[in-house]
Amino acid sequence: MTTTTELSATTLLRFATAGSVDDGKSTLVGRLLHDSKSVLADQLEAVERASASRGQQGPDLALLTDGLRAEREQGITIDVAYRYFATPRRRFILADTPGHVQYTRNMVTGASTAELTVILVDARNGVVEQTRRHAAIAALLRVPHVVLAVNKMDLVGYQESVFAAIAEEFTAYATELGVPEVTAIPISALAGDNVVEPSATMDWYGGPTVLEHLETVPVSHDLAHCHARLPVQYVIRPRTAEHPDYRGYAGQIAAGSFRVGERVTVLPSGRTSTISGIDLLGKPVEVAWTTQSVTVLLEDDIDVSRGDLIVPTKDAPETTQDIEATVCHVADQPLTVGHRVLLKHGTRTVKAIVKDIPSRLTLDDLSLHPHPEQLVANDIGRVKIRTAEPLPMDSYADSRRTGSFILIDPADGTTLTAGMAGDSFATPVPAKGGPGDPADDEGWDF
Repeated sequence: MTTTTELSATTLLRFATAGSVDDGKSTLVGRLLHDSKSVLADQLEAVERASASRGQQGPDLALLTDGLRAEREQGITIDVAYRYFATPRRRFILADTPGHVQYTRNMVTGASTAELTVILVDARNGVVEQTRRHAAIAALLRVPHVVLAVNKMDLVGYQESVFAAIAEEFTAYATELGVPEVTAIPISALAGDNVVEPSATMDWYGGPTVLEHLETVPVSHDLAHCHARLPVQYVIRPRTAEHPDYRGYAGQIAAGSFRVGERVTVLPSGRTSTISGIDLLGKPVEVAWTTQSVTVLLEDDIDVSRGDLIVPTKDAPETTQDIEATVCHVADQPLTVGHRVLLKHGTRTVKAIVKDIPSRLTLDDLSLHPHPEQLVANDIGRVKIRTAEPLPMDSYADSRRTGSFILIDPADGTTLTAGMAGDSFATPVPAKGGPGDPADDEGWDF
């Protein structure tokens, strides 16, 4: 039994799974949870009963993650299923993302905070379009580690040549996208080969099992080393007899660390002050770091409100109204040149206009289609956006939290697009006689 003290000393790995429909993602996750003894007895009993009612001989481990009724009835994963489990060596937060092309948008959600992505491939089908799309999204989101799990090796006779050909094709494609590291593992999620225990039928493979790799892959937690950023969520003014002049600025630190006495700048206004105090869980601390929710107090009484960004004065990013970014369009409604949208960055939401769509990425050969005029669901492309107010936007390469944003339909609040500011693997095609600026009207004149 792993104690609480032991768990607190282990590292945390956030990872996501992805793959085409019926590649076996949910079965892999179920096998991982089952064989690592991370499933409670009553959960396993419920799965066994549900499997028996379907006439299955043994437990269908995919039911451990396919929790929605619609998922069970259709036999596909629809929503992102988050699971938390631990081994003596590491703690894990797993996002099991859908494989159906219609729900590719959910992979963007699941992988946006992941440090590793497991992409499954059916050994009988090899690398397909959805595989390439998932690899592109992993590269776009700059996930530092990618595992290629070649599943259903039992259905191809555990042939090493089949695994080698798939691994070579995928690795070459991922390398072109700029994926820094690919680890290929042959598995059978149904039989348990190379998931938690090494396979006795694939003695030609000498690498780690899936769990062994998850337990040992380096975790950088690079946000702790980024320039410090605190998006202000709430201004606290208790106005009590005990604290008559208290004014604190609360939020979750998105990157880096802050300490008392540090000189800071509030953006986009550019006003400066010095941190006079930091409250964490109601107690004063000298320093606070990324992911902690804190209240910062400043020496000067300056205008700070929700949506502002507090940063170290020495590391303050430039503010801009013109943003170039790589995006993954997630809505059924197309994104077009001239589209009026809301752009949400951190805790700030502003009006914006899509000025140009310079290129769309073609997944088959990684070529760029210039000036497509629109992006449809699951498209990846480059956009130029003009915002109504200046924003302190980092490059996504520098900070995944403060270099990202979403575009929202102002009419109904639908999320349209996930965006990553700055350069990416999809180098934009230089504009040549592109569309002109759309007319500004209906209060969108900026």
